[in-house]
Parts: sequence; C-alpha cells; structure tokens
Amino acid sequence: MARKHGMEEYLEAIYVLEGEGETVIPSRLADYLGVARPTVTQTVQRLTQSGYVHTGEGKEIQLTETGRQRAEQVVRRHRLLERWLTDELGLDWADAHVEAGRLEHSISPLVERQLFERLGHPTTCPHGNVIPGSGASQPAGQPLSEVAAPADVKVIRIVEIAEEDLDLLRFLHKAGIIPGNRLHLARGINPYEAGIEVVVGGATYALDESVARRVLVQPA
Repeated sequence: MARKHGMEEYLEAIYVLEGEGETVIPSRLADYLGVARPTVTQTVQRLTQSGYVHTGEGKEIQLTETGRQRAEQVVRRHRLLERWLTDELGLDWADAHVEAGRLEHSISPLVERQLFERLGHPTTCPHGNVIPGSGASQPAGQPLSEVAAPADVKVIRIVEIAEEDLDLLRFLHKAGIIPGNRLHLARGINPYEAGIEVVVGGATYALDESVARRVLVQPA
C-alpha cells in the first residue's frame, strides 16, 4: 500500500537531510521520500504558504524557525518511539523504524513525556542519532570507509539517511554493527578485492564502501 506523505513527513525528511549536510532540493527530497517530483513541488508550496520552509535561488529548500521547531517535534517522537520499540518491545531496527513512522503522528505530548521518563531520559535513538530536546549534542565521528586499516574503532552512529534502507538496518543490527560496539578494521579499500573487511564479535564481514560510509566511528 502506498505511503501517505503529509507535511510532517516532509519536514522530518528536510531536517534529516540537512542534518547530514546535504543540500535539500526537490529532486533529492523526492528520491528520499520515494514520491513523484510533482508531488514534492505541490507539498513544498503548501509548506511555504504555511511558513515552514523557504526556497533559495538555487531551489534549495530550507526550514524556517517555525518549520525547524515542528520538524524537531516529529523527529523527537520518532526517535523516542524507536528506542521504546527496540528496548522494551524487542523489535529489530527495521520494524521499529517502520512502526515509529506510523505512530509518531498520533502520540500526544503527555505520552511523549511519559515515554521519555519511562525510558530513563535517552539521548539517542537505537542508531545513535541524538533525540532533539534531550540536551545532548551529536559526537563527531568519521565514516568507516575513511579509516586507515588496520584499526580498532567504536561505532558512534549510523547516519540517519541509511534508515530508509530497511534491509541495511536489519543487516547492521544483526551483525552487531551498532553504537557502542567495537570493530576491528582488518582491511581498507582495495581496488582488487571486494569490500572493506571488518571483524565484530568474532565474525568477519566485507562491507561495500557505500555501507561503510554510513557507519560513523571513533578510535576505540
């Protein structure tokens, strides 16, 4: 069944893309949300009229202060729900992401506050991305693809953009490539061999470069 994309989904998407340092233009937003470009154009017009975004000369879409506040509310609920769904209900990362997307528009401020209290004031979602309003700041990290091998590193976070790839989320979660875990980078990029070789929990994985650059790490 096709997913409905209301204004909150667009604000959330713009917030996420901006947070990862991307320039948000209509075509990039359409690709990220998986919708047609004309649909994006119409919705961005509505967002502009509502005072949530403005568009620059290069068609770059930027959140206004009002839009950023609304986006942070949605992202906060989403990341809190992901934490609850994984920590309390035992869902895997992919299922938690999907279910949080369904629930984030329905919970009240009261339920949101109670979730935050019940979960012990978490500062990040399960993937390591900071929960807005938690008082935490995002620690700096380096893409795994840029680390020189051999090296021992600790996973800091999975970039938020990667969360739209559910199969990737399932793989990373199952493999133990999760925030806080240590990895041994045994082999870096080699044009004559496939993958970036990492060892986690005694298992060895050859990660594609496109996957490795979505995993941010720090020296262990």
